[in-house]
Amino acid sequence: MTSGTPGEAPAGGPVPLRLGREFLLLWSGAAASLLGNRVAGVAYPLVVLWHTDSPLATSAVSFAALLPLLLVQLPAGVLVDRFDRRRLMILCETGRTLALASAALALAVGLFSVAHLAAVACLETSLAVIHRIAERGAVRHVVDPALLPAALSQNEARGRAAVLIGQPGGVLLQSAARWAPFLFSALAGLASLCTLLLIRKDFQQRRGTPKSLRADLAEGMRWLARRRFLRAALGFVAGSNLLLQVLPLALLVLVKEDGRAQHAVAVIVGLGGAGGIAGALTGNWWQRRISLRTVLVAGLFAWAALITAMALARHPLALGVLFAGTGYLTGVFNVAAAVHQIRTTPDALQGRVGGTSHLLATGANALGALLGGLALSAWGAAPVFLALGITMTALAATAAAASALRAEDDTAPTAPKETEHGHEHAR
Repeated sequence: MTSGTPGEAPAGGPVPLRLGREFLLLWSGAAASLLGNRVAGVAYPLVVLWHTDSPLATSAVSFAALLPLLLVQLPAGVLVDRFDRRRLMILCETGRTLALASAALALAVGLFSVAHLAAVACLETSLAVIHRIAERGAVRHVVDPALLPAALSQNEARGRAAVLIGQPGGVLLQSAARWAPFLFSALAGLASLCTLLLIRKDFQQRRGTPKSLRADLAEGMRWLARRRFLRAALGFVAGSNLLLQVLPLALLVLVKEDGRAQHAVAVIVGLGGAGGIAGALTGNWWQRRISLRTVLVAGLFAWAALITAMALARHPLALGVLFAGTGYLTGVFNVAAAVHQIRTTPDALQGRVGGTSHLLATGANALGALLGGLALSAWGAAPVFLALGITMTALAATAAAASALRAEDDTAPTAPKETEHGHEHAR
């Protein structure tokens, strides 16, 4: 162990992540924010269903919570690149804290309203999306470039842990008191806000004169459109995400079809979350040794094999191990993809490219859940697993043969050169 105070670099090397004051503050604050978001996210539908006993009202609030994932990511990218990222994150956490506190207070005094909770869900998720995109662009400014992969690996593990802890935590908190998840999430937002106020470093390079919002958005899209590899990779990622979106529901249906107790679902989901954390923690190791193309193609084939095996596995432990495998692959890929995107994207475009990429990669998730529900209703769980496995195999074979994934113009491991205003040099 190297001794030293936070922020003090050991002789001859960069400041380790464990000693980097600014990174630790950013990481821990974002961890609190993510945990609060996951706790509130699982509480919205539970609280509405308990109060109204109406699936329609429950789905309306759930839709309000998911809508920003479709509508906010593109404008969020523009905001992140146009304004001071640190100040923007501070505003986001202030707004989230106040919105969540209003929900906790209303429920505590018995003033439940579907409209109010839907508005809180929509606003809170919108601000969380902006905060996430800004934080991703800020990481490269609080760590040494050599430690960026390790930092992003820890960030991915943090997100996986937030899901693993936040979802059951939200259920337990709302079982104790309907307002408790929202109070917890408000306090988590307040903790995140405090860490941001303590950070001294800037989260972006010096900017030039801002353009119009439309021009800013178009600039990010044009940059991404010129990257043949990224365009192709995003297409395959979107397809795999659509298929993977069906897995949790299919596992739930399979457990129910077999007549097993509900705690079997907890075992499966818990193992899946642990696999995701393991994948995130080892993602840095993998991305140093194999290319992003190899991670993507090999991951698609491995996902296909694991999903197909789920059609034959009936015991919850076996299903959990297979689900952990899919989570592990997802964690590894997310780290490798994040390192590639941040290293190859000019700082002035980080928000717009990140927001556009995430929208393209995850925009079809809602469609996947819808189609999966229809398929499960018509065929049952085992045939759906087989169909998913076959489709994923076809996707993997297509990716292996795709010439666009062999493009070398934008797969270099180093970031492009930038001017003093953060814009990429013309090629």
